[in-house]
Parts: sequence; C-alpha cells; structure tokens
Amino acid sequence: MNRLNRLATHTVLLILAVPALMPLLWMLSTSLKADDKVYAGGGGFSIASLIPHPAVWSNYPKALQTVPFDVYLRNTITLCLFTVVGAVFSSAWVAYGFARIDFRGRGALFTLLIATIAMPDQVTRIPVFELFRGLGWYGTYLPLVVPAFAGAPFYIFLLTQFFKTIPDDLAESARLDGAGEFRIFGQIVLPLALPALTTVALFQFLATWNDFLGPLIYINDPRKYTLAYGLQQFMSAYDGQWAQLMAASILFTIPIIILFFFAQRTFIQGIATTGGKN
Repeated sequence: MNRLNRLATHTVLLILAVPALMPLLWMLSTSLKADDKVYAGGGGFSIASLIPHPAVWSNYPKALQTVPFDVYLRNTITLCLFTVVGAVFSSAWVAYGFARIDFRGRGALFTLLIATIAMPDQVTRIPVFELFRGLGWYGTYLPLVVPAFAGAPFYIFLLTQFFKTIPDDLAESARLDGAGEFRIFGQIVLPLALPALTTVALFQFLATWNDFLGPLIYINDPRKYTLAYGLQQFMSAYDGQWAQLMAASILFTIPIIILFFFAQRTFIQGIATTGGKN
C-alpha cells in the first residue's frame, strides 16, 4: 500500500511538473530546428511540433562561434566565485553575531535589517549608481562584487535562524577551553552550518549567474559582458535567428541544472533546517 501511495504521489507530481517543463522543452526543441522550421505550421502548438525534423545539431557550434561564449562564460564564473565567497562569509559573520552574541539593541537592529528585505531595489538604484560612479567604479566589476562582501539581509536571516539551532553547550565548552569568538565561529559553527552555507552559496550563484540588470547598468565594455547580458546582445544583433539563440540559451542553462542536481540534497537540508528557534 505504501508503494502504491508513493507511486500515486510521484505520478501527480510529474503531471504537475509538465507545465513548468514545457518552456524548457520548447527551448530545447527550437534549438534543434532550422530557422525556417521554428514557426512551421502557423505557430500552433502540438506535441508533434516539439520534435525537430530533422535535428540540426550544428546550431550549437554556430551559436558558440557567433558570440564569444568562452569570454562571457569566464567573466560570469569569475563574478560568481567572488560574489559567492563574499556573500557567504560576510552574511555568516553578521548572522553569527545576531544568533550567538548578546548585545544591547540586538532585537531592534535585527528587525530593522529584516525590514530592508521588503524595500524594492528600484528605490535605491539611482543613489547607488551615483555612489559607484562617484567612486570611479563605473565600467568595472566592483559594483557587482563589492556589495556581496557587505552581507545580504535575506542570507543573514537564513543563517541566523540556522545558527540558533546549534546547541549552546558546544560554544560554552569551547569558551571554557579558552577559545575566542573567532575560533568558535571558524572551527565549530561553520562546519556545523555547511547545509545552510551551501544554500546561501547556491542562491548567490544563481543570482549572479542570471543577473542581467547589473551588467547592463555598470558594464560598457563588450569584453566584460556576462552570459546573461551577452545573450541579450546576441538577440539584438542577430534578430530572427531563434534556433541559435535557443541553442545559446540551453548552453547557458545547463550549468545551473547540473549544479542544482549535485547540490539538491544539501540545498533541501539547508532550507529545511533554517526554521530554527526564536
């Protein structure tokens, strides 16, 4: 009976997942078609229309040759590495202070921090742009990297809730042995918080990988374009070549899918354990 219940549950989940997968399937199908076959049949949708006849695999190498994919990929990975490191460690250190160190005004300051999550990015976009331009950072990666080292309210909230679930006895024992807060944080808290840290790293990686607006605002050198911005430039320069655009989009999506499948267990564990205690 349990096996039948699991089978029924998975069947329902697969059916519900179909609408979410349809855009990806259409993108994959279009990437394997000739341009004149993309809207063949009047553009109507059918299951048969998803099957390319014939499959044009050459769209993928053409897409790689049309845009400097390797340059955009290198730029994007570089940004991801810096922002992930900055976001994880800066947010973890602030969260440790809120979760484990008692100081005056902690509750009010934490509430104020959480309230900033509700502030729309559009409110601060112009002042922040003027600040970075005044610092001479326009046209560089600094406006995209430096804010990650200042902590992110959402990540701080997640990690604070996780740190509160770590037993106080571990830290007290370390203090009795003469360990300071830096040592407790680095040798006790961080290893135990690996699932939550992985969750934050994955969130930040996806945010940087998919970021289009940041490079659009601050980057004016084609040699510094990221993949997300480069795909938009491809669409502007080669309007109508939908097959190659979808091939480039598939190549853009593959690393994200691979990353999630490798990190999904730790990611789910990190999300599930950040409910914490108050």
